[in-house]
Amino acid sequence: MTETPRVQERSLHERITADIEGRIMSGAWPPGHRIPFEHELTVEYECSRMTVNKALSELVKKGLIERRRRSGSFVTQPHAQSAVLEIHDIQREVQALGLIYGYRLDRRELRKSTAEDRKTLDVKAGAPVLALTCRHFTGDAPFCLEDRVINVAAVPSAREADFSEVGPGHWLLQMVPWSAAEHRIRAVSADRRVAEALAIPSGTACLVIERRTWNGPNYITHVTVTYPGDRHELMAQFLPS
Repeated sequence: MTETPRVQERSLHERITADIEGRIMSGAWPPGHRIPFEHELTVEYECSRMTVNKALSELVKKGLIERRRRSGSFVTQPHAQSAVLEIHDIQREVQALGLIYGYRLDRRELRKSTAEDRKTLDVKAGAPVLALTCRHFTGDAPFCLEDRVINVAAVPSAREADFSEVGPGHWLLQMVPWSAAEHRIRAVSADRRVAEALAIPSGTACLVIERRTWNGPNYITHVTVTYPGDRHELMAQFLPS
């Protein structure tokens, strides 16, 4: 007679965990959403507070919610990972987290190369380049800021692409072959422009991934992607030399 209640309680704990996880992964409960208080869940599921606490603890272990003293439990901002040795597609990165992806082009300028462009893309003075600034979103929340310059001589079709619907990184991966890439990674404090773009306080620690890609002797693009530092991490795997 003592076994049946334990089996029922374990089954109910799993159902509560699955229900809340489903609401989070579907986007019904977005990052920052407050989970119902424990006493509210005990009423909803007609169970003990211990059962609810066990379910919430499991969700904390999975990284889906966080508990704040005296405030309750909240859906966490997903923590994205990027492989250091790969060129990743930000759209797929967001979708892999089970979140709704959004994109916005903030600036598109076809112009002559600057001294900085000539340094990063090894182009001649006055060579045409396409400068783009865009943002990627999870729902309505900014996910990262992208500043990109494309070498138009290496990618002539970029001249006609408006990038209003499709991000330049995604477009380049689909349209342009590349033979090599270079990553630089650093930490910065958000200046006013970055803070406004990412909806974070000025001075917030950010992770910056700077990358150049080229095909044969020609540089294709130089891009700087800025993430709020607490929402992203880099991962690499190595084999013994």
